[in-house]
Amino acid sequence: MDFEMHLEDNIFSLFERLQAGLYKHSPYTHFQIFDNKKRDIYKAKIEDRIIHQVIYEYLLGIYEPLFISDSYASRINKGQSKAVKSFRYFVKLAGDRGGNCYVLKCDIKKYFDSVDQVMLLNILLKELFGDGGKYVHEKVLKTISEVIFSYNSKYGIGKGIPLGNVTSQIFANIYLNELDQYVKKELRCRFYVRYNDDFVIISRNAKWLEEIRQKVIIFTSQRLNLEIPFEKTSIRKVGWGTDFLGFTVLPNAMLLRNKTKNKIYRNISNKSMDSYMGILKQCNSHNLSKKVVYEYDRKNDAAKYC
Repeated sequence: MDFEMHLEDNIFSLFERLQAGLYKHSPYTHFQIFDNKKRDIYKAKIEDRIIHQVIYEYLLGIYEPLFISDSYASRINKGQSKAVKSFRYFVKLAGDRGGNCYVLKCDIKKYFDSVDQVMLLNILLKELFGDGGKYVHEKVLKTISEVIFSYNSKYGIGKGIPLGNVTSQIFANIYLNELDQYVKKELRCRFYVRYNDDFVIISRNAKWLEEIRQKVIIFTSQRLNLEIPFEKTSIRKVGWGTDFLGFTVLPNAMLLRNKTKNKIYRNISNKSMDSYMGILKQCNSHNLSKKVVYEYDRKNDAAKYC
């Protein structure tokens, strides 16, 4: 409201600083949210968020055609549910009707806090100034750099992109596009799905997946300066069930994982009921839906007598 009261003056002031190369990112406001686990959120000032949006749209126009189709986070017409559907579709293609195939599942440790800012800038430079790349004015690059280096995670100076910036969504995808291209073009993995730092590779050959696991761990460490702990990877038969993005995926069914079920039972209310029922519609949950409705009615009845 304060910014909008003098909107024209503020916009022109921001424009003049950008033109003169004098724009400096302001400090963030930090707060925490608790959604399954504690998350640190960093809120930027209004004028910085305007810059973030401009950078986001600019980079999206350049990189969206370069991203693989099976990267699903923070992209138009993608998302979590479509990532799970793609995973289930690949399971059917890779295995027989009984789901006789294996899944390599990996998770990058503390991804957003671990992004190497210098490496991120170099990845951007490769596309924006490399052979065949687009010409970018120095002031544009300086503004992008100002946003990248405006934040330092608990892992030290030059590390991290903050949860809360719209630019972090596109930066995260640009950074891991290096992994996507490696997996698809060099490792020749046909059945690959990634959502943020969670990704799966499906094959009928468990031994081949073991080799792929080692190569992916080495690539992310040496080329992206990220860590995939061996214990945060697994190779399982699809028939045993795979936890992926909040669901347990089986060859012929998709179930809500127990952790999510317990959260629904704990937090169900008038505000959350529609949202939870929407989640349940995405999986095989006829009996669970009846239990959730029963729990909802029971809580409402109890509240009437309080």
